Amino acid sequence: MFDTMTLTKVIGGFCGAFLVFMLGGWAAEAILHPGGHGEGEQAYIIEVPEAGGEAAPAEEAVPYDVALAAADATAGEGVFRNCRSCHALDGADGVGPHLNGVVGRPVQAVDGFGYSGALIEVADAWTEENLYNFLEDPQGWAPGTSMGYAGLSDPADRANLIAYLATTGG
Repeated sequence: MFDTMTLTKVIGGFCGAFLVFMLGGWAAEAILHPGGHGEGEQAYIIEVPEAGGEAAPAEEAVPYDVALAAADATAGEGVFRNCRSCHALDGADGVGPHLNGVVGRPVQAVDGFGYSGALIEVADAWTEENLYNFLEDPQGWAPGTSMGYAGLSDPADRANLIAYLATTGG
């Protein structure tokens, strides 16, 4: 069943397919680069500012008291959805400690929860200001903390979340 003619047909088929692909590539190159590759005039130039020029103004940080003055606890409940995977409001600890009454309570106050120890080095209590700064960048505010969350960059979201947590009681 397998003879020389079959082998010749298979090899001819592969060579023909290779030839078609090679001619197709040549035709595409001729269409896309009619004057040859790299020999034409540049179609457009992107202006790039020189290094050392004027830097963009840095976004000014919003003080916590200004942000908290306009805080909305109802909107903070929506922001808390980001926290639910690790924290609870029913008094039960999960990956993180429960957040019932967290506003104003001492840092590392939940008995039986294994804290990393980094928080006690930067604060004594979870004041609104401490929470505001911590929620912006947990690793930056308390280096070595075991909280792996990247933080909330929007000052309004942080303030709304703190306002909501203040309503949860302890």
